[in-house]
Amino acid sequence: MIRPEQVVEMMSLAKPTGTSVPGPIPTVIPTPTEYQAAGGEGYRTLWVTFAIMVASSATFALLSWNVPISRRIYYVLTTLMTITASLSYFAMASGHSVSYNCITVRDYHEHVPDTFHDVCRQVYWARYIDWTLTTPLLLLNLCLLAGIDGGHTLMAIVANFIMNLSALFTAFSSTGTAQKWGWYAISIISYIFVIWHVALHGTRMVSAKGSGVSRLFNSLALYSLILWTAYPIIWGVADGARKMTVDTEIMTYAILDILAKTVFGLWLLVSHRAVPETNIELDGYWSHGLTSEGRIRVGDEDLN
Repeated sequence: MIRPEQVVEMMSLAKPTGTSVPGPIPTVIPTPTEYQAAGGEGYRTLWVTFAIMVASSATFALLSWNVPISRRIYYVLTTLMTITASLSYFAMASGHSVSYNCITVRDYHEHVPDTFHDVCRQVYWARYIDWTLTTPLLLLNLCLLAGIDGGHTLMAIVANFIMNLSALFTAFSSTGTAQKWGWYAISIISYIFVIWHVALHGTRMVSAKGSGVSRLFNSLALYSLILWTAYPIIWGVADGARKMTVDTEIMTYAILDILAKTVFGLWLLVSHRAVPETNIELDGYWSHGLTSEGRIRVGDEDLN
C-alpha cells in the first residue's frame, strides 16, 4: 500500500529541473492628486484681516467727519481702498472667491515606467480683483499729493491695471511654461512704468510744493515702493515656484495688505492734517452738486 507521503515524494521527483516559478511583476500605484489648500491658520488670518479692514474704513470715515467736503478727497479715496479690501477678504474667508490651478508632475521610477500625478493649488482670485481696484486709489492719492499732471497720472493707473491683470493671468497659467513667466514679465515691466510715472516724476513735481509736502510724499512713495516690490517676490515663491504653503502665503499677503492700505492710509491722513500745503480744494460738482444752471428741469417751456 502506498502511503500519502510517498505520493508527495514521487511528485517532487517528477518536477522538471532547471525551471523556476516566475516572481510577481513589479507594479506602481499612481500617486493621487495632491491638493495645496488653506488650513485653520489661513482662514483665521483672512477673518482677522477682514475685521481690520472694516475697522480701518470706519476710522477713516470718522476722521473725515469734521473736514469740509471740498477737502475730503484723500479721506474718500483711502476709505474706498479699505472698504474694497474688506469685501475681498470677506469673499476669501467665506470661500466664495477661490479656485484651483492644477499642474501635472512626473514621478520617476527606476525599474518601471514613470507615472504622473496632479498638484492643485488654491488661487484666491478675489485678491487680484482687490489689487486691481485699490492700487489705483493709492496711486491717485500719491499723484494728488505730489501735484502730478493728469497725463502721467493716467499712464500710471493704466500701467497699474496691466500689472495686476497680468498677475491674475500668471496665477492661472501652468507652472514652468513660457506663457506663465511671459505674463509675469509683463507684470514686472508694467510695475517699472508705475515707478517711473509716480515715484520718479512725482519727486520732480513735488519739489515746487514746499519741503513739508516733499518730505511727506518721498516718505510715502518710498514706503509704498518697498511694500509693492515685496508682492512679486512673494508671488514667485508661493504661486510661481510653489515653495510656500497656502497658509504662509495668506499670512504674508495679509501683512503686506495691512501695511499698504491701513498703515499707509492712516499715515497719509494724519500727516495731511499737519501739513496745510497738502490741502486740495475741490469745488463744483464735488462739493455742491449740479448748479442751478446745470440741473435738468422737467416741464420748463422754451422761452426763445
